[in-house]
Amino acid sequence: MTRTSTYQHDYLQALEQPEMFWAEQAAALNWQTPPKTILEPGADGYYRWFPDGRLNTAWLALDAQVAAGRGEQAALIYDSPVTGAREHISYRQLTERVARCAGMLRELGVGRGDRVIIYMPMVPEAVVAMLGCARLGAVHCVVFGGFAAHELAVRIDDAQADVVITASCGIEVDKVLAYKPLVDAAITEARHTVKHCVVLQRLQCQAELYQDRDLDWRQAMANAEPVEAVAVAATDPLYILYTSGTTGKPKGVVRDHGGHAVAMRYSMEAVYGMQPGDVFWAASDVGWVVGHSYIVYGPLLSGCTSVLYEGKPVRTPDAGGFWRVCAEYKVKALFAAPTAFRAIRKEDPEADLAKQYDLSHLQRLFLAGERLDPPTWAWLEQHFQRPIIDHWWQTETGWAIAANPAGYELQQAKPGSATWPMPGFQLSVLDDEGQPVPAGVQGNIALKLPLPPGCLSGIWGNPQRFRDGYLSHFPGFYQSGDAGYLDEDGYVFVMGRTDDIINVAGHRLSTGEMEEVLGSHPAVAECAVIGVPDELKGELPLGLVVLKNGVELQEPQLCAELSALVRRDIGALACFNRALVVKRLPKTRSGKILRRIMRQMAAGHSFQTPSTIDDPACLDELANQLGGNRA
Repeated sequence: MTRTSTYQHDYLQALEQPEMFWAEQAAALNWQTPPKTILEPGADGYYRWFPDGRLNTAWLALDAQVAAGRGEQAALIYDSPVTGAREHISYRQLTERVARCAGMLRELGVGRGDRVIIYMPMVPEAVVAMLGCARLGAVHCVVFGGFAAHELAVRIDDAQADVVITASCGIEVDKVLAYKPLVDAAITEARHTVKHCVVLQRLQCQAELYQDRDLDWRQAMANAEPVEAVAVAATDPLYILYTSGTTGKPKGVVRDHGGHAVAMRYSMEAVYGMQPGDVFWAASDVGWVVGHSYIVYGPLLSGCTSVLYEGKPVRTPDAGGFWRVCAEYKVKALFAAPTAFRAIRKEDPEADLAKQYDLSHLQRLFLAGERLDPPTWAWLEQHFQRPIIDHWWQTETGWAIAANPAGYELQQAKPGSATWPMPGFQLSVLDDEGQPVPAGVQGNIALKLPLPPGCLSGIWGNPQRFRDGYLSHFPGFYQSGDAGYLDEDGYVFVMGRTDDIINVAGHRLSTGEMEEVLGSHPAVAECAVIGVPDELKGELPLGLVVLKNGVELQEPQLCAELSALVRRDIGALACFNRALVVKRLPKTRSGKILRRIMRQMAAGHSFQTPSTIDDPACLDELANQLGGNRA
């Protein structure tokens, strides 16, 4: 974008002349081979961006920034209140570490297109590992460091990864979580053989290393020779990031090099209003898409300084931690999930701790990952008197579908709305038959193809699942899986999921996956998991369980046992701690469980008895336990 662009001009150009618009954005990058073809339709009805271009994302994020004179500028600021560690890492230093990491990986046999699993806490080595893979043209797959061994094993098998990079432990507020036993268990469970496991030893917990397979990170890095970046095709995969699927099997979202780099560079300016040298803080984790896009790639591709924070919104040490970091490092824009600010508000309702810090450099607050509820929006606006920018995007899109674009002229905000679609996203609200609905009427949010650069290029190893899950229901559109509406001014309101995914503190979790775990309990005959509203975390899972005949088990004991199973097989981040024993689950005559009605009950809303229900009396029984009233 140019500094004289307006939102209206760029939105219309991206809509009517997408190749011209995105060619201009691509020209901001230093390609090894600039693309001549900007957009190429695929045989499957999907599209590819910049198919004949060649580049390397890690080189653009590091070497190119050093060449531009930013070598001594901080690329990363690492702040760890759980350990007390702090470090400023310049672009030159980060480039050297990444080149050496790439050399280490090359000595382990990793090359272009090979997959590497990264299972790390929020430490600089995690970023180095990601960029080291990208420098070689290898594909990194970052798995959040709280996932259970089984979940890690599933990802090892799906990605067919020969190398795992991990740490000896992660550090929470009140405990040290040993990672290596989880990794060892996952490698044992996985069908695919992991050849090498590189372990960062942390002082808080030393891991046992197996002689034939495991390497010490520091020793391996010290012995490695730095390597140059490998130019790859723009359409080559940069990373795989797994997101929950309604079947319980995670989906490996694939992001390419070229379109992703263009989108990151553009969105840092257009969405967030950031310029080279600015300090940007995405208070997330590298295991999530926010961490990929806006802790690592977006800020570095834009010559910004990115904050890497190993802590929580509260209890590290208190609810003023976020504001301390913003003041100390002169953060210009802070991006976090609404859950984080709800936690801060709960601990510090009058924002007294924030008043202890100089926040004069903090210009804007960005929120995403779940719906920004109007009370949280109002609290932030009241106490911080800065633009509070709600924006909506997905793991699949990689950047904002809709936002109040700080790089253009900010629009009047509407609480509960993500404002307008960003240039490149043509958004429609459709009924179940694929027909547009009037303004103000809720329906399925769909995006007309082609999607802009930076969006997923497919599902790893499963093109049919990609077509079935996203492209087939509304031909010519990408099905977002979210429901919402457009108001008469074109503002986007996203109200929730249309599928069985729940959003716990900004983490997308599959209810189907949890149901598989609950169903494994010997006392459970049948079960369903729904998301129920929670003031702090947005949603929490609730298990509805039908016991086998003859089983006598007290509900508190069953709940504790089911919670332990979910923690073991999925992880603590699922926050599963509530189950109700019910006589039966409401179903259609074809046997489909009526989850939507149960969600309405649990939220205290009115519900209607569908004509397809098998036994209407079942709803009365359930309403007595969950709440809700017939409409």
